[in-house]
Amino acid sequence: MDTHKTGTGMIVAACVLGMFILTWFFGDVEKDQRNPNRAPDSLHFVDAVEVALQRNRQGHYMAIGEINGQSVEFLLDTGATDVVIPEDLAARLHLRRGRSGTAMTANGPVTVYETNIDVLTVGDIELTNVRASINPAMSATSILLGMSALGRIEFSHQGNLLTLRQKTL
Repeated sequence: MDTHKTGTGMIVAACVLGMFILTWFFGDVEKDQRNPNRAPDSLHFVDAVEVALQRNRQGHYMAIGEINGQSVEFLLDTGATDVVIPEDLAARLHLRRGRSGTAMTANGPVTVYETNIDVLTVGDIELTNVRASINPAMSATSILLGMSALGRIEFSHQGNLLTLRQKTL
């Protein structure tokens, strides 16, 4: 048995394992930098529920939540009138296209379709019967959490923290 070949093989195996571990570790670090709110915590008070969100490295607020019981990623957008969902994601969520209309976006006018979300959650904040739009021109994997949802809760901004608050009484 050649110990030199065995030693070389063990070094190569250790390097490959090390690369795998580093890739896994830094992949999670990158995900946390893109969306530091992958599992937002909720604080419960006598009269309200609060969810605090950290700003990501691009200056946006993102959070994992649910639409009708299915996990989704939200990008909070106070400039969006509705919750806006890419068409392929709307199909996965089994949302029905309603009446068509035109929406003005940063890229100009687009045709969108009305839809309704039965239950939308971020942390323990739960909204029912939320107006939304399906946008076939939108290719993002995130859903814009617009004012049709955000207008139903309070939110305050301080530093790199955005606190969402839903009154319960």
